[in-house]
Amino acid sequence: MRGNELTPWLVRYGYERACFPMTMDDGEVEWFQPRDRCLFPIEGVHVSRSLARTIRRGVFEVRFDTDFEAVIRGCFRPDDNWLSEDFVRVYSEIHRQGWGHCAECWQDGRLVGGVYGIALGSCFSAESMFHRETDASKVALWAMVDRCRELGFTIFDAQIMNPHLASLGAFEVPHRRYERLLRDALKQTTPWSIT
Repeated sequence: MRGNELTPWLVRYGYERACFPMTMDDGEVEWFQPRDRCLFPIEGVHVSRSLARTIRRGVFEVRFDTDFEAVIRGCFRPDDNWLSEDFVRVYSEIHRQGWGHCAECWQDGRLVGGVYGIALGSCFSAESMFHRETDASKVALWAMVDRCRELGFTIFDAQIMNPHLASLGAFEVPHRRYERLLRDALKQTTPWSIT
């Protein structure tokens, strides 16, 4: 499915059908439904010794939902940018509606890392993450998965596998299985989600 319109309703419609949007080079929005879906165990990400030390030492102050738009903008990558101003506008509106959330890592008053995504039923779908300091995105991801577990989420969706996510404990499930998991998750609710 391609087009140039992106709205909160369309994002919800797509996610409820196991699809997610990306802006293509020509500015059009394309919806993806990968053959395999990347998930994290809701019990948590794999924490290496060095990451555990960083978490224990409190190198970063972790906050939730205090600067959602700045987290999205932090995810911009000029060389490979599937994010657009439309994404910022639409996902910021989703946040205002109460189903877009972010985990942020702060250091000395600066936002140095974060992850954002959307919550539908008991499924949290992480969109993207960034870091400006070593391990800041990993700590944000760890904090987000942990918060989702505390709030009763049953799925933590990371969309497409890559080596970085695999090193943090992500795994893939076939599309059909993901659809079944998602169907069940959409019947449930959490304090962060809409149904």
